[in-house]
Amino acid sequence: MGRTRMAWAATAALVVATSAVAAVPAGATTTTAKATACPTGWGSLAETRSKATMKPVTNVRTGRHACFDRMVVDVPGAATGRLGYTVQYVDRIHQDGSGRPVTVGGGAVIEVRVNAPAYDPDSGKPTYPARAGQRLPGVNLTGYRTFRDARFVGSFEGDTQIGLGVRARLPFRVWVTDGRIVVDVAHNWTGTR
Repeated sequence: MGRTRMAWAATAALVVATSAVAAVPAGATTTTAKATACPTGWGSLAETRSKATMKPVTNVRTGRHACFDRMVVDVPGAATGRLGYTVQYVDRIHQDGSGRPVTVGGGAVIEVRVNAPAYDPDSGKPTYPARAGQRLPGVNLTGYRTFRDARFVGSFEGDTQIGLGVRARLPFRVWVTDGRIVVDVAHNWTGTR
């Protein structure tokens, strides 16, 4: 009986050891590394992409992330190759056409200019329900680390302007994908969380 018990114990130990190894995929490490740094290499100089579309802006939304706050401008149906923008820090933002200044709160202001209208080019009817000088509809910046204010400036001659108030002049990046322009503004310059 002693041998049978030892054989069963050895078999059980082998099954447990094999199960533990099988649970870890080949090439995987079993140590965990805590990510402590955020992406760096962003800057605060103007970023421009000289493309344009007549597909209209339909929404602007924001989101919070561990390293940055994000604004997304939705332009459904616009291919990546047709989306253009100018994103830059400004002392004061002025409405195209009228030249009227629009007050945007925060320690610094980023003008987000999208080369797409916020209205139907054929009918002139608005496709994004915002009013000049007012906060962006559906955007609540409570609890954001970087964003302080977001205002619709206007849409004139195929360009749409948005004023984004941020805590301070911080690094940002801009990128596009089909149907959207994305603006990420870092929480700080150092890349720490």
